[in-house]
Parts: sequence; C-alpha cells; structure tokens
Amino acid sequence: MTIVTKTPWENGEPAAGAVNAPSVLNDITTISTKMASDIVDVAGFLDVVGEQADKQTSEMSGLRQRVDDIVDANRAVQDSIAIVTDASENNLTALNESIEVFHSSSESSKQMANWVQSVENRIGAVVETLKNVERLNEEISSIARQVNILAINAKIEAVRAGTHGRGFAVVAEAINDLSRNTGEAAEAVSEGVESLAKNFSELREEASGIQGVAAKVISEVSQTNDKMADMENQLQSTVSTTVSMRQHADRISTAVESFGPVFDTIAGYADETGKGVLKSRDRIHALVDDSETVVRQSILGGGASEDKRFIDYVTETAAAIGREFEQAVSHGQISEVELFDYTYTPIPNTDPQQVLARFTRFTDGVLPRLQEPALQLDPRVVFCAAVDVNGYLPTHNMKFSHPQGADPVWNMANSRNRRVFDDRVGLKAGQSTESFLMQVYRRDMGGGNFVMMKDLSAPIHVNGRHWGGLRLAYKI
Repeated sequence: MTIVTKTPWENGEPAAGAVNAPSVLNDITTISTKMASDIVDVAGFLDVVGEQADKQTSEMSGLRQRVDDIVDANRAVQDSIAIVTDASENNLTALNESIEVFHSSSESSKQMANWVQSVENRIGAVVETLKNVERLNEEISSIARQVNILAINAKIEAVRAGTHGRGFAVVAEAINDLSRNTGEAAEAVSEGVESLAKNFSELREEASGIQGVAAKVISEVSQTNDKMADMENQLQSTVSTTVSMRQHADRISTAVESFGPVFDTIAGYADETGKGVLKSRDRIHALVDDSETVVRQSILGGGASEDKRFIDYVTETAAAIGREFEQAVSHGQISEVELFDYTYTPIPNTDPQQVLARFTRFTDGVLPRLQEPALQLDPRVVFCAAVDVNGYLPTHNMKFSHPQGADPVWNMANSRNRRVFDDRVGLKAGQSTESFLMQVYRRDMGGGNFVMMKDLSAPIHVNGRHWGGLRLAYKI
C-alpha cells in the first residue's frame, strides 16, 4: 500500500486544515500586546495595593507605638494621681489636726479677750469708786476748814473772856489742831487717791486698747475658722476627685492595654497581606517581562503590529544618535571618557532634584534636533528622550525643559530634564541591549487617574560601547 503525504502548502495553496503561520504570528502579537497591557494594569493595581499595605503596616506600627505611649502615659498619670491622692489625704489629716489645735487656741483667745474685757469693766468700777472717795475727801477737807475757822473764832472769844475763857481757849486750840491734822490727812488722802485714780485711768486706757485688740482677734479667729472650714471642704473634695480620677484611670488603663493584643493581631494580618502582595507583585513583574519578550519575539518573527512604524522610528533614531556621538568624539567635541562618565553633580535649590553630568552640555546641543521631530510622528506621542544606563535623562523635549519654579508639583511636570528616572521602565530602557524593547506602563495623571502608555526604546551604542537608550513614549 502506498502512503501519500501532503505538506500544509501544496501547489501554492494551503492544504485543508493547514495553519496560516503569518496569521498566527499576527494574532500572537495582538494578543500578547493586549495581555502585556492587562498585566501591567494588574501590576499597577498591585503596586497601589502594595503601597497601601505598606502604609497600613507602617500606620499599624505607629498606632501600636501610640497605644504603648498612651499606656505609659496613663501609668504615669495613675502614679501622679496616686501621689496627689496620698498627699491630699495627708494634707487633709494635717489640716484636721491643725483645725483642732486652732479651735483650742481660739477658745483660749476668746477666754482671754473676755477676761480682758471684764478687767476693763472692773477697773472702770474702781475708778468710779476712787472718784467718789475723792469727792468725800473734799467734803472732809471743807468741814476741816470750817472747823478750823470756828476754832480760831473760839480762841478769839476766849481771849476776850479773860480768865473765864482759859478753859475754852484750851478746847479751841485742841479743835484747831484736830482740824489742821484732819486737813493735812485729807490732803494726803486726796493726793494718794488722785495718783491712784490716774494710774487706774491709764490702766483702763491700756485695758481698753487691749480689749480692741482682743475683739479684733476674736473676729479674725472667727474668720479664720470659716476659712479653715472652707479649706477642709475643698481638700476633702480634692481627695474625692483624685480618688475618682484614679478609678477612671484604672479603667482606662485596662481598656487601653487590651488594645495591644488586638493591634498586634491586626498588624500581623496586615504584614502577611503586605508580604503576599509583594510576592504577587514580583510575580506579576516577571510576567510583565515575559509578556514584553513575547511581544518582541512575535514582532521579530514577522507578526504584524500597529507599533511597527514606532519601532522602526526609534531604532533608526537611536542609531542616528549613536553616529552623532561617535562623530563628536572623533572631532574632539567631547571625549569618550566624558561621554561615559556617570558622575552626577546635584544642582542646588532644585526640587525635584536635578543633576549635571560631564556630558549634559554636549547633549543639550546635539539631542534636540534628533528628539523633537518625534513629537510630530503621531498625535499619541508624549515624549522622545535619550537616557543613559542609569536612567539619567540629560536633555528632554523642549516642552518638558522649563526652568524650575517655586512649586515642586509644577516642576515635576514641566522641568523633567536633567533628572534620574530609575524606576523599572526607565532603567530597563537605559540598560536593554536588545534591538528594541516595548514596555507598557501606567502613567499617573494625578487624582487616582492613570493612562496606559507604551514605552519603546532602542539601545544607543558609541564605538561599540552601550551608552544608554532612546525612549519613545505614546498613549495606547
């Protein structure tokens, strides 16, 4: 029996059931491009989730620390309240003892003041008695003077009577002596009474002054009693308040300390979630790399792609830049050492930070006429700029090369030259040595909005050395 085999293509026509290889490549290119876009979108979402997870983990750690701080602070408050409570109770006890002593002293002061008042009254009575004695003594002196006058008259009459009046003269003389002695005694008594009355008057005045002081003391003692009673009430209220505060602080401490294990558990979950997101993100990034490789290989294999003209443009322009650099080196415009010197000097007072390399001035003079035409290639093109192997972009398109102002946000969007873009896309574009590299990424437009972008890059070689790459970014 003869077996006849047929090839998929026979006589220039596809055999039945044959696979159309170009069509398959086209489908692979289209599908892989779409898949790369979807994977990047997922990767971008995971990046956001990862950042949020990291932020949550950090915030949970911060919250846990704050809980510990609150616990420590509450313990300090408890200790302070305990000290205040003990001090208040001790002060209350001391105040009560002082009040007892003061009450005893005030009673003694009152008794003394009352005694001083009674002494003043008694002295007054004595003074009045002495005044009466003085008046009586004056009457005695007056009688003695009258008796003396009568005695003198009697003596005169006795002389006139002669012999018969001698006995009467003796009596008159005796009466005269008695009245004189009585007058002298009355005068002495009057002087003594007057001196005694003066002393008692002075004593009475002093007693009256002391009585005023004693009355003031009694008044002040009464006021002090009232104030000390107020102090006792206030201190008692303070003790009650501090005891209540201590009870509340104890309850707060119990409640806050119970937060700790809860926060630890939540933080553990957040940490595990963050680690899981990081692992997923790393795997997605690996898928992104694989999808970019699939797209590149399918295009290189002949698959049709709407990106073909962009690929051709970026590879041709990158080669042209390499030739320009080589001619500049050969003509002495810049040395190869300077061109490959990746030392960056920060530009002062720039935000975001801008830097200068030894080749920046050179690229400012060479790159604009090679990069600017790309902006007219297609309306979707956003920028076209060369970066070195570290993602440093010395010379950007003119619309992104404005001098920096005072607003960092404005600078971020409008002063993008002389900056290092060392993110995943920027570094891969500068470090890739493949004939071209197509990357898909999400461009942050602010406010949580993202636009899907394609970043085509081709390597720039100078005298066989890889300097960096030319990036061409456009919207999908």
